[in-house]
Amino acid sequence: MNKDNGRPKAAVHSLDHYALTVPDLAQAEHFLTAFGLAVTRRQGRLDVAARDGHVSARFFAGERKALAYLSFNCFAGDLDAIRGQLLAAGARFAGGSPHVTAEGLWFFDADGNLIQVKAGPKTSPGAKSPLDEVHGPADARGARFRSGVKAVRPRRLSHVLLFTPGVSRALAFYGRTLGLRLSDRSGEGIAFTHAPHGCDHHLVAFAGSAARGWHHAAWDVASIDEVGQGAAQMAAAGYKEGWGTGRHVLGSNFFHYVRDPWGSFCEYSADIDYISAGRDWPSGDFPPEDSLYQWGPDVPPYFTHNTEA
Repeated sequence: MNKDNGRPKAAVHSLDHYALTVPDLAQAEHFLTAFGLAVTRRQGRLDVAARDGHVSARFFAGERKALAYLSFNCFAGDLDAIRGQLLAAGARFAGGSPHVTAEGLWFFDADGNLIQVKAGPKTSPGAKSPLDEVHGPADARGARFRSGVKAVRPRRLSHVLLFTPGVSRALAFYGRTLGLRLSDRSGEGIAFTHAPHGCDHHLVAFAGSAARGWHHAAWDVASIDEVGQGAAQMAAAGYKEGWGTGRHVLGSNFFHYVRDPWGSFCEYSADIDYISAGRDWPSGDFPPEDSLYQWGPDVPPYFTHNTEA
C-alpha cells in the first residue's frame, strides 16, 4: 500500500451522515425538532438536516436505540485507494445487511459497526467556522431581551462519538482504512480523530466502554450564547437532563449536552479547534483531568454510561 510518511495514501474528508435505530420515531421527531433541526418524514425513516440543508442524520424504527451505520464521504479519486486500504487491513465487507445499498463501499469496523464510504460532497468546513459577535460596545446594552431570543438552529453536524471496547484498536483501524488521524487522546479512556483535508479537531471520537455503543452527535452553533440558549430551549421542551454548559479542553469547544429519550446525547457545540488541510496537529496523550473539560458543572454519572453495554 502506498503511504506518505507512513500514513495511508487516501482518506475520507467528511461525515456524510449517521443513522440510528430508535424504538419511537415520533418521539425522535419531537426531540430533534425541539433541538432546532429540520426533520422530514420518509417511508420508514426520518431525514434530519441542520441549517446547511444537508441530510446529516437518519433515524429508523427499531427495537432499541443503536447505531445503524456511519456514512463517510471521500473524493471520487480516492475511493479505489480506500478500497485497497480496506482489503490490506482485512476489513470484512458487508453484503446483504440491512441498510446496505449499491452506492460506495460497505464494511464493518473493528467493533462490528456498519460503515459506508462513498464519493460525495465535503460537508466538513474548509476553514474554522466563524462565530457571531456577541459583545456589545460601551454605552449600549450587550444582551438581547429574553423575549427577543430566536430559536436556536444548528449550522451543521460537527462530529460523533462512539463507545468502543478498544480505543487503540479503533484508532488503528480507522487510521489504516479511512486515513483518520489522531488529534488527542487520554489513554484508553477517550481519543479524537480528524480527517486530513481540513477538519474540526474531531470528526469521530472513541470512548472506552465494555461494549460498542452510540454516545452523541455534536451540532455546530454560532456562539456560546447559542449554546446556552439551546440548553434553555430544550429545557422548555421538557428535555432538562444533560451536561453543561461548559468548555472542553481537547477540542476547546463550548458545549451543552442534552440527553435524548434513549440515554444518549445531542450536543450544542461552538468554537471547536480547527486543523487546516495538510497541517500536522501536535497530538498528545493527556491525563483524565486534562482531557474532558476546563470549566463547567460536575459530570453527571449517566453521562459516561453506555446504555447498550
